[in-house]
Amino acid sequence: MPRPKGVIRDVVMKSHVLRILLTLAAGVLLQALDASAQTSARVYRIGVLDMNPPDLRSPSPMAFYDELRQRGYVEGQNLIVERRNAAGQPDRLPALARELVALRPDLIVASSPQPNRAVKDATSTIPIVMIAVADPVRAGLVASLARPGGNLTGVATVVPGGFMAKMLELLHQAVPKATRIAMLINPTNEMHRILVPLEIPEAARRLGVQIQIIEARTADEIEPALNAAVGERAEALFIQGDPVFNNPAERLPQLVARTGLPALYFFRTQVQAGGLMSYGPVLPDLFRRAAVYVDRILKGAKPGDLAIEQPTKFELVINLKTAKALGITIPQSLLLRADEVIQ
Repeated sequence: MPRPKGVIRDVVMKSHVLRILLTLAAGVLLQALDASAQTSARVYRIGVLDMNPPDLRSPSPMAFYDELRQRGYVEGQNLIVERRNAAGQPDRLPALARELVALRPDLIVASSPQPNRAVKDATSTIPIVMIAVADPVRAGLVASLARPGGNLTGVATVVPGGFMAKMLELLHQAVPKATRIAMLINPTNEMHRILVPLEIPEAARRLGVQIQIIEARTADEIEPALNAAVGERAEALFIQGDPVFNNPAERLPQLVARTGLPALYFFRTQVQAGGLMSYGPVLPDLFRRAAVYVDRILKGAKPGDLAIEQPTKFELVINLKTAKALGITIPQSLLLRADEVIQ
């Protein structure tokens, strides 16, 4: 039965509209694919400044570069990484920072307080992604955590307000009879200079312990500092987080073992290398989050508008093998709180 002419016209019209819509959709898709191809074809250049030569096979750098790869940045393809390190010598950092700035990278990643300070002093325009600075506000690197302003943002390592005191409390719980505690700091680390006087005296009074400050600016100064602690009859060691103290991870625990003193570290890698216990953030997670900041900035975000993240998890790691060698019995209450117990 033949269709009415009006129905035929409607079918033809709908078919014509459908062809137009399909053509437009194909055009949009081609434009998107072309834009994607242009983005992937661009080669980005980033600078990386460290205190020590990085071990790219260690968990934190691996997490950082793995996250970048997942987001489409592959070194040797569309990513050039200009790496510089001070070989453990803080006084080399300013020149290295200026060297990186002269290369005009898309951004610079700096790990720990000293490299971040050097890069911040070297440029006010190139974006900086910060890793491993305890309190960037007190250090004067940013205006606030929520709105950093300027050209620096990234990931902090602690939540301000009592973290060092918390570490001291954990050490005291592990070795309650120790009343003379030597605290190893790096005076070139702004966070040590700022936070130790703010948090430690009151915590020491509350716990009834005496704190002896020992200093090491470089790796060569660590052993003399530990010997000074022994000479002053220290009964325990409180090791602050600093790249000079953790490269390589096993060096400091080996030196501490010679003293026969129990020690609390910031890095879990040092407990895995033979130290007694550590309390600190999950560093690979922070490095992975730093890669997210790199991605966002390369895509056009302004660092001053990106809130600085703080860690949400802190790990307590205890090495029972080391405790046994030292003749220490770790309280059961502390073992139950531990995130990892190394047998």
